[in-house]
Amino acid sequence: MAEHSDLARRVADELEIRNLVARVAQLADSGAIDAYAALYTDDAVWEMPASPATGLEASARRGTADIVAGVQERRAAGVQGPGSQTRHVVTTVSVELDGADAATAHSYWTFWSDTATTPTPRTMGEYQDAFQRTDGGWRLAHRTIIMG
Repeated sequence: MAEHSDLARRVADELEIRNLVARVAQLADSGAIDAYAALYTDDAVWEMPASPATGLEASARRGTADIVAGVQERRAAGVQGPGSQTRHVVTTVSVELDGADAATAHSYWTFWSDTATTPTPRTMGEYQDAFQRTDGGWRLAHRTIIMG
């Protein structure tokens, strides 16, 4: 019986992590920034190389407040967020649980612009994510964005 409960927990954990990956993308595109920030651990790290296709410079954000500042900057520049007509499309997600309280995921993504008129892929790449179980459930602890 313990084997079935272990399997059920692993499946539930993987599903929660997959949904977390999806929610990060959805909230980056059109959600409230505080809801987006709540998906990260307090000490999370978010790293992205320069993206000539979007005009963004390389960025390394540490902690929720710094991650929020990055979101606000990208929204103010019209690169993403409500009204920007952009979308993150995340696919090919693989999740690996590492014990009871840590996990990693590897996903492919495409960033689209002009989604209301002529959807155009702007750039694509990979997310390499690390997750931590918290009292509030799984949270994103480290995201490394790879272009191409």
